Amino acid sequence: QVQLAESGGGLVQAGGSLRLSCTASGRSFSIYAMGWFRQAPGKEREFVTAITWSDGSTSYADSVKGRFTISRDNAKNTVYLQMNSLKPEDTAVYYCAYKSRSFSFWDYRGQGTQVTVSS
Repeated sequence: QVQLAESGGGLVQAGGSLRLSCTASGRSFSIYAMGWFRQAPGKEREFVTAITWSDGSTSYADSVKGRFTISRDNAKNTVYLQMNSLKPEDTAVYYCAYKSRSFSFWDYRGQGTQVTVSS
């Protein structure tokens, strides 16, 4: 069974930066892709970004393009989310997720990490 452990959230002023990390651990698991989702109070969880483990290809939500960067360290089974030029509307709980196969659903196993951007 895979465990996902997120870290790096916090409180930052608008325009600031934060870096989130998520490490996958467990026995006999494979990763096809990892991603970040977020959920603001009263809103549904939304896709933020994802990265394919084999070739590092990435995708981003339009709302974060040019501000957020996802990267990975395959050896550490860790994905990072560098968030720059943060806006108050980025405030949310950020969740890490993974896929074991291309056709798998996203699997959320982490507790999430709170990101709060003050204006």
